[in-house]
Amino acid sequence: MEHGSGEIDALIREEKRLTAIESQTEAWAEGLSAGIEPEIIAEAAMTTAFEELLRSCNEDIALGLIEKIREKVISGEFEHARSCH
Repeated sequence: MEHGSGEIDALIREEKRLTAIESQTEAWAEGLSAGIEPEIIAEAAMTTAFEELLRSCNEDIALGLIEKIREKVISGEFEHARSCH
């Protein structure tokens, strides 16, 4: 089975995304087991992510990501995971 360059790039990106999710899930679990509230973990993770994104990219990319996540929340993409009240 031959893959085009675009397909290979997409596969590599997806593998990186899954690895990042695994790392973030482990860090989240460690925070919870240390007694840190989910809201505090989330704020710290988002703050760190945007600081690093701004350091390596630019404001437009960071703001685009915020808008992308906002649209996912509005569209209900995260409804299955909602448990905070």
